[in-house]
Amino acid sequence: MFNIDSDTPIPQLQNYLLEKEWITQEEHIQSTEKPGEGNMNVVLRIRTNTRSFILKQSRPYVQKYQQIAAPLERIEVERDFYETVKSSALNAHIPKILGYDAETFVMILEDLGHCEDMTLMYTKKSFSKKALEKLVFILGLIHKKKVPADFPKNLEMRYLNHQHIFVLPFLEDNGFQLDDVQPGLQELSMSYKKDVGLKTLVGRIGELYLSEGHTLIHGDYYPGSWMTEGNNLYVIDPEFGFVGFAEFDLGVMVAHLILATHKPDYMDTILEKYEGKADRRLVSQVAGIEIMRRLIGLAQLPLVRSIEEKEYLLQMAHKMILV
Repeated sequence: MFNIDSDTPIPQLQNYLLEKEWITQEEHIQSTEKPGEGNMNVVLRIRTNTRSFILKQSRPYVQKYQQIAAPLERIEVERDFYETVKSSALNAHIPKILGYDAETFVMILEDLGHCEDMTLMYTKKSFSKKALEKLVFILGLIHKKKVPADFPKNLEMRYLNHQHIFVLPFLEDNGFQLDDVQPGLQELSMSYKKDVGLKTLVGRIGELYLSEGHTLIHGDYYPGSWMTEGNNLYVIDPEFGFVGFAEFDLGVMVAHLILATHKPDYMDTILEKYEGKADRRLVSQVAGIEIMRRLIGLAQLPLVRSIEEKEYLLQMAHKMILV
């Protein structure tokens, strides 16, 4: 397979794009760059003499954590997700697909410009009401979409996510060196890892995550997937998408707003604005699990908090799961 990265010689990349008829003979690559720090895939911005676009390629592992295997077909799921949700209302908030190559697991997307993801909220400890309302509106539109019968089940990605959300963070001996993240975090995590009642509930929600549902979900609806450019807001990276339950996306969203602001009332705000049906208890449980796994699991956030603040968040999450 032709692997593409930031070191791929421009003539080689030019020939590949010409072969796929994604550029013309008159179009010449002038430069390539990484548009940001991707977690799952190789992502490049390609500039030609006439335009710029984004090239995305999946690998048989997670790009940021290359010791973790991941299915190559996740790029196909992303392609199918974008094709399924595109509509007059959503097109302004998702990138347009310009090309797809199943043989090399490459997708070409429109360049949304010099966007920034919304992870800065963890530092600011705040979130704008306008952005919140828009993100809930977009999520509602996604959840209303009729899903084609052949939409990928995305089981391999779900198994991967299941392990890192519902299993590994709650194992007493999971190999994570939490004290390398922050001294005292390992000891702080142990009471939750030994809580049989908590782990039983987490396991049940995990089983629901792996079961068949009725709602198309993004699967990773958090600030790293929310992009802003001026007044524009985009949702990207739906490679974890599948037909599941709406409460998963809602719970993940709630969790990250709480992680950033420490304000639990965001759950009520989101559910009030969400144009769909959702089980409040299940949203709370998913949110609590997501908060915990982001604090004591592998997928750490750019979250600068004291050990006392993390203890407060973990206690809040525990109550949210046991609600």
